[in-house]
Amino acid sequence: MATSAKILSALLQRTSINDHEEVLKACNASLKQSKGDLELQHIKVVALLKLDRYHDALRVLEEGGDRLKQRVSVERAYALYKVGDFEEAKGIAKGISDERGARHVEAQASYRSEDFANAATIYKNLAGSQATVEKEENDLRINSGATDAQLEWTRRGDLVQKKKLEREDLEAFETAYNAACCSVARGELGQGEVLLNRARDLCNALDEITDQEKITELLPISVQQLYVVSKLGKNEEAEKLALDIALEEIPDPSTRQIAQNNKLALSSSSLNPYLSHRLFHSTERLPKTDNLFRLQAERMQQNSLALDLLASKSNGVIRNTSNILSNSTSTLSPHINNISVLNAAAHAQSQLAKLGLKQILPLLEKRPKDIGLIMTIIQLYVLTNNHGCAITILGSFLKRLSESEAPSDQDVLYAPGLVALQVSLYTSQGRKSQIKTTLAKAASYWRHKSKPPTSLLRAAGLSLLDSSDPEHQSIARDIFATLHTQDPSSKSATAGYVASHALTSPEKVSSEADTLTPVARLIAGIDVAALEEAGVPYSPSTDTIAASRKRAMDEKPKPAKKRMRKSRLPKDYDPSKTPDPERWLPLKDRSTYRPKGRKGRQKAAEKTQGGVSGEKGAEAKAGGGDGVIKAAEKKPGGGQAKGKKKGKK
Repeated sequence: MATSAKILSALLQRTSINDHEEVLKACNASLKQSKGDLELQHIKVVALLKLDRYHDALRVLEEGGDRLKQRVSVERAYALYKVGDFEEAKGIAKGISDERGARHVEAQASYRSEDFANAATIYKNLAGSQATVEKEENDLRINSGATDAQLEWTRRGDLVQKKKLEREDLEAFETAYNAACCSVARGELGQGEVLLNRARDLCNALDEITDQEKITELLPISVQQLYVVSKLGKNEEAEKLALDIALEEIPDPSTRQIAQNNKLALSSSSLNPYLSHRLFHSTERLPKTDNLFRLQAERMQQNSLALDLLASKSNGVIRNTSNILSNSTSTLSPHINNISVLNAAAHAQSQLAKLGLKQILPLLEKRPKDIGLIMTIIQLYVLTNNHGCAITILGSFLKRLSESEAPSDQDVLYAPGLVALQVSLYTSQGRKSQIKTTLAKAASYWRHKSKPPTSLLRAAGLSLLDSSDPEHQSIARDIFATLHTQDPSSKSATAGYVASHALTSPEKVSSEADTLTPVARLIAGIDVAALEEAGVPYSPSTDTIAASRKRAMDEKPKPAKKRMRKSRLPKDYDPSKTPDPERWLPLKDRSTYRPKGRKGRQKAAEKTQGGVSGEKGAEAKAGGGDGVIKAAEKKPGGGQAKGKKKGKK
């Protein structure tokens, strides 16, 4: 029986059977007679892989032991990759040397485990060596383009070798689609839209695939187009495109979930938030082999929390976001900072201005280094036109970072985004000296790093060029010297390099100055006389704006004039005459009142305030210096004394 099994094994090696089910049946029949035959087990594993029965293939490998695993290590790595064990598949394939198939498996497993840098390196090496399989070159171009797109999305575009489009990128719809994704990831939405339309046209023009296969291939392109046109603000075109996307026809669960999300985001302004919440969470759970990439999963989580806020589930958002933030420190991760913003919005019940600040400010004591929280508070202060408090909050946060000994906190302290925020706030207050100091510190920090942010260094150099401080001018020279060395073809870097050395060492930059466009050519089409005749618009400087704001604060606001209704005005009212301010007082209480007659004048004199009048006043004045007014003496008899005695009759 063992001899017949060996004969069958040899026969199977020499024959080519297109029906893999028949191969599998033959192997199973022979393995009943000879269970330990490695040849038969190898053939069975390959047959199972051809039939997409990857879990069964792994089970056979486990039953076959280490000898079988060692013999079919490439097939084992591929089976692990297909069932979603990407890290293990990458490790096994990496250990196989001098095997082109193993490199392909390693690259695909690296791509799915989001090790895009390793995948790009492998595809580059494979493309540089001679291909051994038909159409391998086309597959390498497609997979390499997809890897470049992922590098752009994850902000590692410096590792992308090909930045410009080539003719071969526009020959197949797959390569055109990957080129479009690269453009969209870089923020070049217009070019991305053009390339997506190109990919659609190329797919429709194919004759090798059926109409149903075309629909399957076009759906991911449509989903990406929906994202691009909505970002470009073409709402009508986006709504029409969303209607053409049939979710039930998308075969990949992950693509179907993204399409559902994009359609909900497009209609979120008109759709009931509770209905949107239900539709968002109605999608099925993704399998392990088709999980979203980390960047996509983070966006989905943020959208889910935002829908929870719209559905008045603030307590749940606070609980979920607090769990995520509990293990995080000061970080530049966009996802963590967005989660922090959602946490602040949940605490504030989505209220703005002073009401929102009242609920959010106490959180700063618990999370003093939370960038998302700091940004939210600053934004609310700016919305209330309180730039002073915004600068104070940002200054306290930066001080805490500067006093920290953690290296990561220093990267946060001089992060380009935070530096730009400082410059923006200082500009609103007209603080030019603080702008230059901030940019000088940031530039001095990043110049000693291996990958400094070019945009930050360029902005710092331009700001420090017109500074009167010799130290700032020295920093500007060093900055532009570094930028010019890194990219000699950059016109802006060359111009800055020439300008920074023009006064101190012009002979050093004479050759670089000759490469710049002459001034005469730059102003060749400008009519100076016409410009002077038309007039130059005046743009007030930041100092003027700050001075006018201070003067406006010092000046007391003038009371607004009240408008009187005609029905309440007198008939003889004359608007040209100033009305009497004492018109509301009684006539006898006005300052212009003059009593008539002796009795009237005497009565008015008796009403004098602060003293006494008449005979009683004179009597009180003559009554001594003690100021006591004596009571009038009464004569005995109870009656009044008569002035004259009657004569005797």
